[in-house]
Amino acid sequence: MRRATIRATRHFARNLEGIEALLREVEAAAAFAALLDDLFGQAIPALEQFPDLGTDFFRRHPSTREAALLAGTLRERLGPGAALRELVRGDYLILYARRGDALYLLAIKHHRQLSFDFPEQWQD
Repeated sequence: MRRATIRATRHFARNLEGIEALLREVEAAAAFAALLDDLFGQAIPALEQFPDLGTDFFRRHPSTREAALLAGTLRERLGPGAALRELVRGDYLILYARRGDALYLLAIKHHRQLSFDFPEQWQD
């Protein structure tokens, strides 16, 4: 089995910066170091070997018509053969896309943060 090639997006990097700021604000800077240790020591190596480790993002059925339309748009933007998955690691949720052997880290959020936000992704 070929190992997946992992790429972090700018959005993912900005999310990490936001998490670092959040943890510094609550005087838990050591938690950020632990997050980085987990990401580079455990999570990313596991995803390289098992890229489908996370849960299928689309397994949940949208509860509103608007959510269903947004999910359809998201599927279109991902393109054919791509998968969107989420992986929970302790207090963090990682959102990533997979296309063939390439895996794109899209976002990471601490459970205290509200939602994924892709402002640059949705602008034409």
